[in-house]
Amino acid sequence: MGHLDHAALGWLTPVLSYVMACIGAALGLRCTMRALGATGRSRRNWLITAASAIGTGIWTMHFVAMLGFSVSGTDIRYDVPLTIVSLLVAMIVVCAGVFAVGYSRDRARALFLGGLTTGLGVASMHYLGMAAVRLHGQVHYDPVLVGLSVLIAVVAATAALWAALNIKSPVAVTIASLIMGAAVSSMHYTGMFAVGVRVTPSGAALPGATAMQFIFPLAVGLGSYLFLTSAFVALSPSTGEREASASAQRPVENAAAL
Repeated sequence: MGHLDHAALGWLTPVLSYVMACIGAALGLRCTMRALGATGRSRRNWLITAASAIGTGIWTMHFVAMLGFSVSGTDIRYDVPLTIVSLLVAMIVVCAGVFAVGYSRDRARALFLGGLTTGLGVASMHYLGMAAVRLHGQVHYDPVLVGLSVLIAVVAATAALWAALNIKSPVAVTIASLIMGAAVSSMHYTGMFAVGVRVTPSGAALPGATAMQFIFPLAVGLGSYLFLTSAFVALSPSTGEREASASAQRPVENAAAL
């Protein structure tokens, strides 16, 4: 059995991955709040932005944490196409859950179905990402911990969608984002503690790319997207601010017309 280290770089990767999960959650909540106050194409665009933020945050959290993953006795490589598929899965399933909540009139039913779909999708993203791992040996899982990680993913996704529907103030969004980041990180590390590896020593070259060759640059790019989008959302006026601005302009326009 190979010894697994989930924090080979110390506290850097767990802390940074948690921060990325929190940023994605906060941005997703803010965008969903904007979407619920908008109509037509604007609502759709805000929901797409929310889904991309949450999906990107979850995927980046997972693979930043994987930068600290090592197994004694073997190198680790990643299958590039399968890793990309895991990112697409995260985006698509989160988008489905967010749109279900954003457009459904039966909020309770949408919350249940959206949370279930999104949670299962997040878990699928995690295990697709793990399926992309290439090493000298065989990977196996503790089914109890796998089931627990899936349950955490569903609960976290449902809580995220509930927060998007019910939380309005910036302070509440911040607190909810910290909790959601902790839930996503807990899901990841529960899934990782389910992993066991039976190493088969070999001198053969492993297929795929190293974490620093592929995952690190992609994570940096997606992290930059989150920061830039956060700045855009922070500077973009909300529906209430636009309505207040329009109300303030009407008396001026009426006075000018007299």
